[in-house]
Amino acid sequence: MRRSLAALLIVPALVLTAACGGDNNKKDDAASSAAPSPSASSAPKAPKPVASADPMPTVSGAAGKKATITVPKGKPSDKFVVHPLSDGSGPAIKKDQLVVAGFTAKVWGGKDLGSSYDKGASPQVIPAGSPQIIPAFSQAVVGQKVGSRVLVVAPPSAGFGSQGNQQLGVKGGDTLVFVLDIQKVLPKQVTGTQSSIPKNLPQIKADTAAPATIDVPKADPPKDLVKKVLIPGKGATVKSGQTVVMQYTGAAWKPNEGKSPAKAFDSSYNTGVPLTTAIGTGAVIKGWDQGIVGQKVGSRVLLVIPPSLGYGSQSPSADLPANSTLVFVVDILGAV
Repeated sequence: MRRSLAALLIVPALVLTAACGGDNNKKDDAASSAAPSPSASSAPKAPKPVASADPMPTVSGAAGKKATITVPKGKPSDKFVVHPLSDGSGPAIKKDQLVVAGFTAKVWGGKDLGSSYDKGASPQVIPAGSPQIIPAFSQAVVGQKVGSRVLVVAPPSAGFGSQGNQQLGVKGGDTLVFVLDIQKVLPKQVTGTQSSIPKNLPQIKADTAAPATIDVPKADPPKDLVKKVLIPGKGATVKSGQTVVMQYTGAAWKPNEGKSPAKAFDSSYNTGVPLTTAIGTGAVIKGWDQGIVGQKVGSRVLLVIPPSLGYGSQSPSADLPANSTLVFVVDILGAV
């Protein structure tokens, strides 16, 4: 799976460990491409953002499209700059909201780091104010209005610190420059009245923005893929190749058979960051590709995935034995 800039901004200590992202030949999940950035404990505290500093980059190009960033000669100011280039007409972003933002990025005096507008790339989902995401994104969006274009100059303390990010080609001590286009705010979970679930299938409780409670019946699991819509969404139909934003909780059937509640082997709520991944392209296990494509945004879906569409004979974690039938509760928050 190709690693994008957006997938490299999450603090590694909070990366998911063994969930839905790998195919049958991989043990890592889609979010595990979100790697090497400083941990919350090791990274220096980012300074308070300021509106301007000397020198300042200049930006050209239309909002909502890839920006052209021109960095002046000389050293950066070492200040954390968050400078609105144009104000949106939407509501101001509040801490803990899930923000969708397009981006263009580069290193001060160095290489371009790509853009969400590049072919095959997608916007970043940013938990506003979250310590799981580098401050250059998470702190920069707080207080900005939806529809705004924002220039961010991030010293190491607001970016990747003294460690840098080898996968991105960011060296320790590099200053980063971003242009963020704040597109919209996503709900943190799906809401609505769940439909009843047959007794031979796992029972689900997912009333709060927290890992779902899963009760696995004392029965053999189904042999074929089950994809049951618990709450029907009213959004667009998810298409193959789209990038989908989802909250989820997963448990293995047999180790939890007849137990209440099941022990989850993974949940996006444990990271504070929803899973953002391509769907229908092999970036995740087959059961997810087949179970999510065709659903509507805003839906909550119960997936029961046989081993052949999951991890097969692999055992990605102690809570996920080989040849496991998988149970997932998935809230589809958005698709781009």
